[in-house]
Amino acid sequence: MATTGLNRLRLARAGVGVAGAGRTGVRRSPNRGAFTLLVLIAPSVLLLVLINAYPLVYGAIQSIHRGTLITTGPLVGLENYTDVLADPRFWKATVFTLVFTLVGVFGSWVIGLTLALLLRTKVPGGPVFKVLLMTPWVVPIVVSSTAWNWLVAAPDSPLPTLTRWLGFGDALFLADPTLAAITVCVFKVWVSFPFMMLMTSAALASVDEGVYEAASIDGAGSRQKFTHITLPLISRSTYISWILMTIFCVNDFPTIYLLTGGGPVDSTTSLIVLAYRTVFQDFQTGPGVAIAFIMTIALVAVSTVLYRQIRKVEIA
Repeated sequence: MATTGLNRLRLARAGVGVAGAGRTGVRRSPNRGAFTLLVLIAPSVLLLVLINAYPLVYGAIQSIHRGTLITTGPLVGLENYTDVLADPRFWKATVFTLVFTLVGVFGSWVIGLTLALLLRTKVPGGPVFKVLLMTPWVVPIVVSSTAWNWLVAAPDSPLPTLTRWLGFGDALFLADPTLAAITVCVFKVWVSFPFMMLMTSAALASVDEGVYEAASIDGAGSRQKFTHITLPLISRSTYISWILMTIFCVNDFPTIYLLTGGGPVDSTTSLIVLAYRTVFQDFQTGPGVAIAFIMTIALVAVSTVLYRQIRKVEIA
């Protein structure tokens, strides 16, 4: 019996069927499995490539032609790019886009991190509080921008009325260029901090409490725990949230357009708003698409730098 069992085991390892001594088992080739997998995913991959590649290629063609929304127009090469880079409106929009992005990313991150740390403690009604804090992100941007317009746009709106009562005079939040830029940036932080709070909360939930207990035993204070434990351990999630929020801010058209329309006097015109105006209001498709491609190159560069930071992170 023991000899028979050993023989069956030997035959099975050799690929021979245990039910019949003279019948060999068929081994499936790894290449055959890979080919089957490739055949199964090929239609989906091809569809995704066509959906994404066609607009990209067509946009690249438009960016080197002097055309309109109807016709491609004559080939002008890189003239559209040089014209855009020589346009003062482009650089003014670039400066505002940079400020808008920096404030949106780091402002929402600081507030989101603070609230995530606060909600990690034993706060009465914490789950309800967390749901309420998600409201700015959940509410449609049209509703939020309408509410903020009611709050600051007219002289008899609540905030201008409050500033008058405090003796600061009539604060025209959406009519003054500086105040309009500040208002748009604050609005972006307000609608974005729930996303950062969610990302940070998920990262904090993965941190082992034993690390903090060991640090407390070694005499570490709250600041040392935060700088040497919390921030390093959530750094990967932080970099990912920065990448995503940078993309969200640079490509954020409705937040700006619904609140100020890019005004007054182009003080809140970002690159995406300028590209929209150039294509759909000035009917200059080539320069407008060129602006969009310059934005894409900048986003790829920033994302690459931050992604390299993620790969450098080492968690003990």
